[in-house]
Amino acid sequence: MIRNIKVIIISLIAVIACDVWAVGTTKLASDTIVAKVVADSTNVNPLDTIKIKTVTLGNRLTMNLDSIELEPSLMFLPLIFEKYEAFDESVTAIASKDDSGFGFDAGDQWLVDAQNKSASERKLRYHTMINTPQINRHNLDELPEPPKQYEIVADPSSRTLELEQKELGQDLNLPEEQQVIKVRNWLHSFDGSIQFSQAYMSDNWYQGGNNNLNVIGNFIWNVSLNTNKYPNLLFDNTVQYKIGLASAPQDSLRSYSISEDLFQVNSKFGYKAIKNWYYSMTLLFKTQLLNNYTANTNTLTASFLTPGELNLGLGMTYSTKSKDGYLTFDMSISPLSYNMKICRENTRVDPTTMGVDEGRHFAHEIGSSFEGKMTWKITPAISWTSRLYAFSNYEYLQGDWENTFNFSVNKYLSTQFYVHLRYDKSASYNESWRYWQFKEILSFGLTYKFSMK
Repeated sequence: MIRNIKVIIISLIAVIACDVWAVGTTKLASDTIVAKVVADSTNVNPLDTIKIKTVTLGNRLTMNLDSIELEPSLMFLPLIFEKYEAFDESVTAIASKDDSGFGFDAGDQWLVDAQNKSASERKLRYHTMINTPQINRHNLDELPEPPKQYEIVADPSSRTLELEQKELGQDLNLPEEQQVIKVRNWLHSFDGSIQFSQAYMSDNWYQGGNNNLNVIGNFIWNVSLNTNKYPNLLFDNTVQYKIGLASAPQDSLRSYSISEDLFQVNSKFGYKAIKNWYYSMTLLFKTQLLNNYTANTNTLTASFLTPGELNLGLGMTYSTKSKDGYLTFDMSISPLSYNMKICRENTRVDPTTMGVDEGRHFAHEIGSSFEGKMTWKITPAISWTSRLYAFSNYEYLQGDWENTFNFSVNKYLSTQFYVHLRYDKSASYNESWRYWQFKEILSFGLTYKFSMK
């Protein structure tokens, strides 16, 4: 018995001696390492020996985001009473399962904790405002209006910039309404203008003269296939009517005379060949609608289908448009072209002046034709429209070059300068102009435009 007690005591003494020796050895080794680091460099931070970085306020790179919580909280926002609410005190958690009974594949405890935390904060803020209204100085209805913000909005139709107020305070939780963009198959545009000039003189005006009033109307309606929806097709139709009336105080039979009367239809259909080139078929029809007479006589000079002209062509069309939309150009070349000239009143009007043989109503010709159109918006207030047309049956040449310069005063007022140069070798020879014909009109008046795109 005594022998066993001695063995136990000796064993305990041996264990205690080993622990004391281990602690002493560790402390001696640690002191030796620290002493060696200090001896090597006096600039070394002792914290580096245990690899702890110094935390600097304001520097997120030195913060340990795993141990420092930087989460925003509603509790730090000012109290603002919005509306009365009802909180169910019995509900302590929000269910995370849907109606089908199936939950998330991954753990959803984080979502439940976040929802519970948000609900607790809202409930605490609300109870604080209700129970201690004296510390709640803000009410949503009494807050000042938020500052207004404006944005610049471009209007492509008028090529202008407008300043509009930007709406604020949109609820980000609501789904955004998707704007339905309807793509039109056909694009319509209308351009109408009425230009006029007027002069009045008293009977005793020292230079003499006659009172006069001139009115010129020009109406253009264009319908074209939307090439954005049908990139391989080209279908363009234009109907134009131009009428010019002038008072005729020197005409004893009529109080007015017609200076311009033109009804014209242009159609073009094409299928894309390569890039901006199309295989195309073109149609041109033009005539006069009203009767026109020589002053102080009943001699008819022009009427409906006197003259009239129809042209059909097969060939290629080139069409292009600048990126800003200020310059458009298209050109049609028809190596095979059929041209028909019409003179309905061949007994009252000399048909040879219109390229039709005497005693006949029609003249048929096969040849080639060319038509080029250009529209250039030089400035927001100045535009230039030009059209060049030519037809030849390889015996004679007929051509028209029309130019219209439009100077806009504002949206509804404009000044127009129209120049028309014509060459027709099939017409009667003139001693002064030969086969050339010329017309020029300067006018001021109203204009109106609209488009459906």
